[in-house]
Amino acid sequence: MDHHHAVRHPQHDRSGGRFPALEDGGYLRAGAVADIAVLDTDRIRDRATHESPRQYAEGTVRVLVDGRFAVRDGEATGALAGRPIRRP
Repeated sequence: MDHHHAVRHPQHDRSGGRFPALEDGGYLRAGAVADIAVLDTDRIRDRATHESPRQYAEGTVRVLVDGRFAVRDGEATGALAGRPIRRP
């Protein structure tokens, strides 16, 4: 990968930079709750089919959920991190 892109979540823009359901989240900083996905935009593609729908996409390099790797070097780690966001 030779270029980087930051993608903003639409809810982030509508809420003035905050996710209302996460009191300590929405920003990348020490102590804050944040989920991060690193994608290889040259390799990203969906591998799921009707016959085999539970396939991971290619090109997902790393995913951190609440500071724990859920995907590392393209492989799922099995970590169950984070918490559900409940609707008000």
